Amino acid sequence: MIEAKGIEKSYGQLAVLKGVDLHIAAGEVVSIVGRSGAGKSTLLHILGTLDSPDRGTLTVRGESVFTLSPKKLAAFRNQHIGFVFQFHHLLPEFTAVENVCIPALIQHTSLSQAQKRAKELLDYLGLAERFEHKPNQLSGGEQQRVAVARALMNQPAIVFADEPTGNLDSATSEELHQLIFQLRKDFQQSFVIVTHNQELARMSDRTLVMEDGRLVK
Repeated sequence: MIEAKGIEKSYGQLAVLKGVDLHIAAGEVVSIVGRSGAGKSTLLHILGTLDSPDRGTLTVRGESVFTLSPKKLAAFRNQHIGFVFQFHHLLPEFTAVENVCIPALIQHTSLSQAQKRAKELLDYLGLAERFEHKPNQLSGGEQQRVAVARALMNQPAIVFADEPTGNLDSATSEELHQLIFQLRKDFQQSFVIVTHNQELARMSDRTLVMEDGRLVK
């Protein structure tokens, strides 16, 4: 699903990634752990094509993504990659359904088709009674589930999650942990998760440890 070789990234004089090699198999759940500042989020953003490396190569689903034009890369990302962040990044003026529809509308899916799939996903995630609620009318856990539905909207092959339980209480975090593995079972997606949550890391198929810009395990 993903193969990264020799990924390096610096910001000014600060070397954040120092030659990272990584592979992720189809349907695999992989956690990346390590201290703050180790380079985990930078790596995740590069793997998700939100940022580009200074050196190294990245292949996603057989596509050498950083050889694509910006327009083609954006289209590839929209079609094949989903994102869940610590902060939900839901648009406050939009309802749950409208927020979930956004990736499909970018792909020029018809509004009726997008709304149908959005409601199916929200129903699957236990939010059938929240279709018309705006983010400020939802709990933190409900907002995160809307964000998960949005990430799944275009049936991506891989989902990247950056501290997805960072703002949730322990009970809601546990629910999200179980949800990730249920999603893998039901939709066969790969998940790459940056987390400080040791329980989530232990549940993963593999845990990679990042230290000073390198994967050490």
